[in-house]
Amino acid sequence: MSKIIKPYKDSDATKKTQVADMFNNISGNYDGLNRIMTFGIDIKWRKKVVALVKASQPKNILDIATGTGDLAIMHSQQMPAAKIIGLDISSGMLQVGKEKIKALGLQSNIEMVLGDSENIPYEDNFFDAITVSYGVRNFEDLNKGLREINRVLKPGGIFVVLETSVPTKFPFKQGYQFHSKVLLPLIGGLFSKDKTAYSYLSESANSFPYGEKFNTILKENNFINVIDIPVTFGVSTIYKATK
Repeated sequence: MSKIIKPYKDSDATKKTQVADMFNNISGNYDGLNRIMTFGIDIKWRKKVVALVKASQPKNILDIATGTGDLAIMHSQQMPAAKIIGLDISSGMLQVGKEKIKALGLQSNIEMVLGDSENIPYEDNFFDAITVSYGVRNFEDLNKGLREINRVLKPGGIFVVLETSVPTKFPFKQGYQFHSKVLLPLIGGLFSKDKTAYSYLSESANSFPYGEKFNTILKENNFINVIDIPVTFGVSTIYKATK
């Protein structure tokens, strides 16, 4: 993305700092609002991500921008023998995730780690699989984040991204624009103490280089076998690549 979009335009803090603060602010009601604003369809999309990862039979998985741990939990439930690391820069989101993991009795399977996706605290060629669900658009430096992911992924390892995209066909394009530009900020503003957060999430979603543009960015950062899989009329896209 050529334009750097930050949550708080009147702040001089870095995007990374602002994103962490934003998610700390909305962590308490993020899960509930997310289900409402995606009509629960995001669960179906995440299941597709898990299925792609499971097919590679990984022993250890890194879930970057794990948030409250939804995808990490789904990985663990489908691959109970695998070790899952959930990495996020928001301590508030991680705390919510830890409580969910404890309630499910998955503490021995999932470790939640406070960390930066552009400075991943693991050695080279460490993980069999890495996933990011609605997180790459929050990277301060997209290329640096992808290079760091490539560094800690084993050769032949799988990298799967679930991210927003924009439908191109009528009436889905018009419906998406109304949902993202009107409903998302409106509902977020009504039910969240941080009204700015959901405007940022909408703006960052609409500016993300989806489809073939993101495929090209992945290839430029040393990923191969790159494919994109649009879901639900193109409102989101799953990207699969290997190292």
